[in-house]
Amino acid sequence: MEREIYERMASHADRHWWFVARRRILQTLIARLRLPRGARILEVGCGTGHNIAMLRAFGDVEAVEADEAARGFAREASGLPIGNGLLPELNEVSDARYDLVALLDVLEHVDEDRASLRSIARKLKPGGRLLLTVPAHPFLWSPHDEAHHHKRRYTKKALAGALRASGLRIDGLSYFNSFLFPLVLAARFAGKLLGKKEGDDAMPGRAANGLFERVFGLERHLVGRVPMPPGVSLVAVASRI
Repeated sequence: MEREIYERMASHADRHWWFVARRRILQTLIARLRLPRGARILEVGCGTGHNIAMLRAFGDVEAVEADEAARGFAREASGLPIGNGLLPELNEVSDARYDLVALLDVLEHVDEDRASLRSIARKLKPGGRLLLTVPAHPFLWSPHDEAHHHKRRYTKKALAGALRASGLRIDGLSYFNSFLFPLVLAARFAGKLLGKKEGDDAMPGRAANGLFERVFGLERHLVGRVPMPPGVSLVAVASRI
């Protein structure tokens, strides 16, 4: 992605409704995994480091990021020595080391998604877990995806196929950001009609930001427990067999 996008991410990650509510949902999902005490956790593609503090609540965290500018933001935010981890190889990362690998809105950026998942599977201990999020529904493709250098948006079937082909067992696969899906759908189609060219990551006004955060955040009680209606994103938990 462009440096200006990383700059916005670093600036907005503690306040923007999408980042804040998503972290709450992911935190709830990880808590249900009951990782061992002192779990070894790796975030692949940590971006500007805005998930690291949340992940540290569950164990010892390491992180890698391919983009030099993003690594700088992540080091400053976390104090960790962020590695230069390039998918699909991840040659800098040890095999069979981690209880949890977090791959959060990263897989859509890489050309070789199945090779990347196979590589990540090798980094997990036997029985270790992968927590994965990706954007859903190819028909939602918009200038936002292009600005963020996405290669694809996923259907449930496509993501499940990629996970299974990589030798991972799917423990859970769900839509999320479902409550706001009708609003996002309307905004994306309106953007197409109006010829919108920019992405959707601008900071909204305070009232709208707070409302969206509360609505999206409510899903933490449901995701992974009940079937969710179509959403903007997909989240999966998978295990190394």
